[in-house]
Amino acid sequence: MVPVRSEPARRYAGPLRRMNEHRKFELAVPVSAVDHALGASHAPVTVVEYADFECPNCKQAAPAVKLLLERFAGRVRLVYRHFPLEEVHPHALQAALAAEAAAGQGKFWPMHDLLFDNQSHLKLPQLRGYAQRLELDMLRYDAEMEGELYLQRVREQVEGGERSGVRGTPTFFLNGTVQDVSFGLQALFEKVGAESRG
Repeated sequence: MVPVRSEPARRYAGPLRRMNEHRKFELAVPVSAVDHALGASHAPVTVVEYADFECPNCKQAAPAVKLLLERFAGRVRLVYRHFPLEEVHPHALQAALAAEAAAGQGKFWPMHDLLFDNQSHLKLPQLRGYAQRLELDMLRYDAEMEGELYLQRVREQVEGGERSGVRGTPTFFLNGTVQDVSFGLQALFEKVGAESRG
């Protein structure tokens, strides 16, 4: 199993560290139809991931998350939410906006995979190249990126993550409760297995 450590959100660490470390963090924003999801909508287990396309730990976690979907097919649903750590990852916000522009054309998950596969190449011209590779309507893509059409959506996901106690990336919630993956994703697999059996 791939060990995954969470990358801290430096600007949020201070106030959040003063919170009671022992309280269980709960998902503040319920999963809805507007979320990016893979897996059966009726699955007994929903895993919500807050992530950043420029975060090395998120890239490292991505194959394990796909394996989770394969191993528990029909029993788990994955939801991806944005949490770009802008102070440490200068291209993360634009990558999130590019993913949303792709989502507007029904290609969020292919763009998600391209961004992680090309994590060290996330400048605007490179993002545009990935949009071309996915055969997006480029006039629409360019207009949406220039106008930052999806900025509010990304900011709302970040704010929802903060209210849920997210302090770094990746952060996973299983059926609404945060899961500690500081020692790897094996614990997440075990919990999904236990909860999906009912």
